[in-house]
Amino acid sequence: MTFNVEVVLKGRDFAVTEAISVPHGEPGSWDEAAVRDVLVEILRAIGRAENPAAASDRGIVLQGFSWIVEPSEGRVVIAIEIPMGAAVAGPFSADQAQLDAAIARVVRAERQLVAPQTIH
Repeated sequence: MTFNVEVVLKGRDFAVTEAISVPHGEPGSWDEAAVRDVLVEILRAIGRAENPAAASDRGIVLQGFSWIVEPSEGRVVIAIEIPMGAAVAGPFSADQAQLDAAIARVVRAERQLVAPQTIH
């Protein structure tokens, strides 16, 4: 699937639009792996907007950002904000509550994977 991501970096008054492709079907068929891939590519688009020469395959950890799934003209968009800027991806033909819940599951699972362990 291919979708647009509009990125606005802090301190800039213009958006950069990038077409992103992920090897998954329509959003209604996305599993957690597909949702993770979409989030990673949105975050990478923000990174490329700041530094176009940056490696496009660098590792991404799904922490330190906020998101919201918002209705947009009968469809939904995913909006992400991180300290360096914000991005809006879509629109997608998906149920708002289901996509939001899927993102929450993926982010929660990621946090459990990378959470520091305390040894007493």
